[in-house]
Amino acid sequence: MKLYYKPGACSMASHIVLNEIEQPFDLEMVDTESGITETGVDYRQINPNGYVPSLLTDTGAIITENPAVLQHLGDLAPEANLVPANGTMECTRLQEMLNFISSELHKAYAPFFSGETLSPSAKTKVERGIARRIGFIESKLEDGRQFLLGAQFTVADAYAFVVLNWSGFVEFDLEPWPSVNDYVIRVSQRPSVTKAMTTEGLIENHKTS
Repeated sequence: MKLYYKPGACSMASHIVLNEIEQPFDLEMVDTESGITETGVDYRQINPNGYVPSLLTDTGAIITENPAVLQHLGDLAPEANLVPANGTMECTRLQEMLNFISSELHKAYAPFFSGETLSPSAKTKVERGIARRIGFIESKLEDGRQFLLGAQFTVADAYAFVVLNWSGFVEFDLEPWPSVNDYVIRVSQRPSVTKAMTTEGLIENHKTS
C-alpha cells in the first residue's frame, strides 16, 4: 500500500491507522499547492480533486476521501478492532461520527488554512463555529468514556485527533472543553500517533514501544 499525504493534514489520520494495523506501507508526500508528489508525479492523475489522502491499495485501486480510506484500512485488520462489524449499530455509529468529523468539525477549521488572512470579525465567526462542533464532541466524552465510541479506539478517534490537534496551530484554546482537552492529550500519547507525528516532522524523534 501507499499513502499519499501532506504533513499534518487530515491524511495523518490514515497514517495513524496504518501504524495501528501494522501492515507494510509506503508514504509519498504531496505538495498540494503545485500538485506534484515528492517523486515528481502529477498528483491529479492519482486524485483529480488534488487533496489528500489517497490510498493506493495492493490491488492497484485508489481510494480517496478520509472516511472511505479509514474504513477500508480498519476492515483490513479486523483483529485490531478499529471498526465495528458491518451491519451492527456500532458500525452505524462509527459512520455517523466519521461523517460529523468530515463534514462539520474538519470543515469548521478550513478557513484557517485557506491561505487568506481572516479579519477579526471573520475569525470570531470561525471560532464560534469550531466551538459549536467541539461542544458536540465534549458532550460525547463528558460521561467519562476514553474514546468517541466508548472504551475502544477506532478510526474515528484517529481522524478526530488530527482535526482537534490543529487547534494548537491556529491558537484555539481547548481548555474550555476539559473532556476534549484530556482526550487530545490521551490520544497524542498512543505509539501509533507519536510515530506518525514524528515521521511527518511535527514532533522531534520520539521512541515508541
